[in-house]
Amino acid sequence: MKIPKTSRPQESTERAEPDSNLNDPIFGEVSATADTQGDEIGEPVQERRGFIKFLCAFIGTLISVVPFGAGVWAYLDPLAKREGEDGDGFIKVTTLDAIPADGSPAKFSVVADKVDAWNRFTNVSIGAVYLRLVDGVPKALHTVCPHLGCFVDYRSGNNDFFCPCHNSNFKLDGSIVTGVSPRAMDPLEIRIRNKTEVWVKFQNFQPGHSHAVPVS
Repeated sequence: MKIPKTSRPQESTERAEPDSNLNDPIFGEVSATADTQGDEIGEPVQERRGFIKFLCAFIGTLISVVPFGAGVWAYLDPLAKREGEDGDGFIKVTTLDAIPADGSPAKFSVVADKVDAWNRFTNVSIGAVYLRLVDGVPKALHTVCPHLGCFVDYRSGNNDFFCPCHNSNFKLDGSIVTGVSPRAMDPLEIRIRNKTEVWVKFQNFQPGHSHAVPVS
């Protein structure tokens, strides 16, 4: 018995033609118009983002600069804002009757209310002075050695001032006797107010100089 031969379906040799609409002039114009509109929309968005970045950077810089500037001012003029002064740099230290009448020096703390850029501190010790009476007139000397800034002690047994750091010693008037200090002890200006109040113009000086250089 013969099996009839079946014919295979002929494979289509036709290839898909590319969509002619893609090359259509109208479609091309629509696509170009859409691209142009997209660019026009994107430009304002980019501008807004750039402005926001600039604004954030500006605010951040401002926040950083304000406390920095305040800190610099407080550092450069640490004693500029003090209360307890009379507006001319003088600070009330003690009264005449508290200074020994025999001419020996006594050490007094210099106390004032201090205000910096952020805080207020009351009754802060900002230094110390030696006071003594010379013919009934008070004299003041800074307690810091002019050599390297160590504190000078009063030795009652020797009746002199002595710096324990490098063995410099001074007379009661502050003049140097022996040692490595480049200058005498620093005198401070005094004023008597209300008959008995002792006011001292307190200031610090840079160590290591042959002459007194105030700390700014």
